[in-house]
Amino acid sequence: MCMKKILTLAVLFLTIFIEQVQGQQDAQYTQYMYNTISVNPAYAGSRGVLSIMGLHRSQWVGLDGAPRTQTLTLNTPIGDSERLGLGLSIVNDEIGPTDETFIGVDFSYTIPTSEYGKLSFGLKGGAHLLNVDFQELTQFNQNDALFENNIDNKFSPQVGIGVYYHTDKFYLGLSAPNLLETDHFDESTTSSSSEAVSFLAEERINYYLIAGHVFNITDDLKFKPALLSKLVFGAPLQVDVSANFLLYERLTLGVAYRWSAAVTGQVAFQISDSMMIGFAYDRETTELGQSQFNDGSYEVMLRFELFKKYNRMLTPRFF
Repeated sequence: MCMKKILTLAVLFLTIFIEQVQGQQDAQYTQYMYNTISVNPAYAGSRGVLSIMGLHRSQWVGLDGAPRTQTLTLNTPIGDSERLGLGLSIVNDEIGPTDETFIGVDFSYTIPTSEYGKLSFGLKGGAHLLNVDFQELTQFNQNDALFENNIDNKFSPQVGIGVYYHTDKFYLGLSAPNLLETDHFDESTTSSSSEAVSFLAEERINYYLIAGHVFNITDDLKFKPALLSKLVFGAPLQVDVSANFLLYERLTLGVAYRWSAAVTGQVAFQISDSMMIGFAYDRETTELGQSQFNDGSYEVMLRFELFKKYNRMLTPRFF
């Protein structure tokens, strides 16, 4: 078996058919600062406009079965009070033989805490659909009963919560997009040695902490450090830190570091008052990044916004 297939099977084994002591994680994003609604329902409506965002991520390009994620989100305030927010997120996540679709609806309620600060509480409800095509795997034992039946559109509900505080210059959020731990795959069979074999892919709670601050360096230059931390019991702690610079309210340039995992370059451009495009490239700092089959990870993002109270957004929001 060639090295490429061996790497593929190793990735699939670690990410799909994990033992019960390990946890399945949500889709990963580098441009998380533009995709907050996917991880925190309290963000819904916080921009004060109808915001629509599409994102595509190809991870570990060149590696067979590597993850690919497509995300479509929208969120908007409801009514003129700006206290109620509504959001929708659709995420399709593919890795190896698995295809997962997440559909979530978000509601938020915002309380003004000062002249500049707002505290929002969010609730997410949704559905998860799982497909697994075992025929795409290279099986050592073609007669293994464990892989005889595919998983087709297995449904599981999702319920999540979040809290989000922000001003025009600062934000801080805590959330758990899904509080329900679901067993997506739990089958047992008997091997040739008459020993029971069982695999389990279990949905674990993903806890998120997000934070960021905008500093005005000059009239034409802003600096925003940001943080995303994700905790899943049974999996390594993920910490992403980024530093972005906004020039002339149009061009954003930045770098990021995923703790013990990857370094990233980011660029975004405000095409018009209502449209923004972004691109990010990750390079793994682990041994996987040195593989000749891994050309890094890519993200492309497009955001479109419709303004309700003004003909244009007076100052483009940095988050």
